[in-house]
Amino acid sequence: MIASPKNEDFQKFPPPWDLKGEGIILVFKFPKKWVEGQGQMPEYLIGQFKGGLGYLMLVNYTESPVGPYRELLLIPGKFGKHRKQSITKIFVDSDLSTMNGRANWGIPKETMDFDWEENDGEIQVRVKSKNQVFFDCSIRPFGFSFPASTALLPIDLYQQWEGKDFFTKPSGKGRGKLAKVNFNFIKAEFFPSVNQVKPLLAVHIRPFQIHFPKPSFRE
Repeated sequence: MIASPKNEDFQKFPPPWDLKGEGIILVFKFPKKWVEGQGQMPEYLIGQFKGGLGYLMLVNYTESPVGPYRELLLIPGKFGKHRKQSITKIFVDSDLSTMNGRANWGIPKETMDFDWEENDGEIQVRVKSKNQVFFDCSIRPFGFSFPASTALLPIDLYQQWEGKDFFTKPSGKGRGKLAKVNFNFIKAEFFPSVNQVKPLLAVHIRPFQIHFPKPSFRE
């Protein structure tokens, strides 16, 4: 059950959106059994998993149409007849981002509290519900920086929201470093236990910019 922000008469910021900040991307190859058993998928995606690369993303947006905000999201892989990726779980710390994300692209955002701290080259991210931490991880970038973009890790989204199908292909780029990520704590009641699956790759991207265009709609 997705929680709804209280104010339904929200300020609308229609697409396209251009956002800047920093991000951590973990690349996975989630087993079908894990996705179907642990993925916490919405009903319309159950039984529709088609494989492909999955992503866990942590993003600290410093600039967006709705102001700065933080984000945690999971894309398990590709789904359905379209064989496109779907965001199945996503938390942000901005009600304006939540409500506009649902309305603009059908993204099932929920609003939670975030702590994002960096000390001595290590980033620690905690996501909380009513002051109770349910996701806690540490990220330490290392090595040389390199160009990173969605040309290498493409994102092509299919989302369903309130009976409507949204198709969106965001594009992003930045400078990346490889990263070591430790999952300190995940409460499976709130977020899938991605710590059960070893990531193929983890990258910290800073600076990071992404463009979310207008979606298309079709049967």
